[in-house]
Amino acid sequence: MTDVHPEGGFSTARVETLGDGIFAIVMTLLVLQLRIPAGTLARDFPHELRQLWPQLGAYVVSFVVLGIYWVAHHNQFAFIKAVDRVLLWINILFYLVVALVPFSASVAGGYHEQPLASAVYGGNLIAVGLVLLLHWRYATSKPALSEPVDPRLRREIDRHILMAPALYVAAIALGFVSTWISLAIYAFVPVLYIVPNRVDRTLDEMKAGLR
Repeated sequence: MTDVHPEGGFSTARVETLGDGIFAIVMTLLVLQLRIPAGTLARDFPHELRQLWPQLGAYVVSFVVLGIYWVAHHNQFAFIKAVDRVLLWINILFYLVVALVPFSASVAGGYHEQPLASAVYGGNLIAVGLVLLLHWRYATSKPALSEPVDPRLRREIDRHILMAPALYVAAIALGFVSTWISLAIYAFVPVLYIVPNRVDRTLDEMKAGLR
């Protein structure tokens, strides 16, 4: 067996397998921020449990966000048929910033009243989104690496990926006014990617046009 793709470059299989493993580990690590201090007395347990809500919120939002990025990365490989060395290292960079999310989520949950904590979390998510965009643009600019992509679909996907980083920039800025506004934006952004969107409609229209 070989990792070389017959049309040039390397097979995507090992890249996707590595990505699946990293996402699984990173999403599992998120739960480690949820802990009751050792030695907590029974009478203090309700109080300590209530104190966990910021970390719990960061866990839920981050888990969903990582799920969205896993789906997006997976969907890109529906178009990508091979990888070259540059794309391999773009993937490594993507996994690097993804693996940082448990840390930034723990900072955001543990110091939710600090604007800098919001900025650390938002900066991490911005990096994930921008590297995912770089991954998409590089791969689809190389005919040897990807299937042909309709220009209209390419533009919609570009906008869709960039929407989250743009909102995270706003969340960071508004965090210095009110961290609650910042947290609300972080919680709202995943909803925009779960509900049907313009990319879905564009794909449906293109499929309908092929019938």
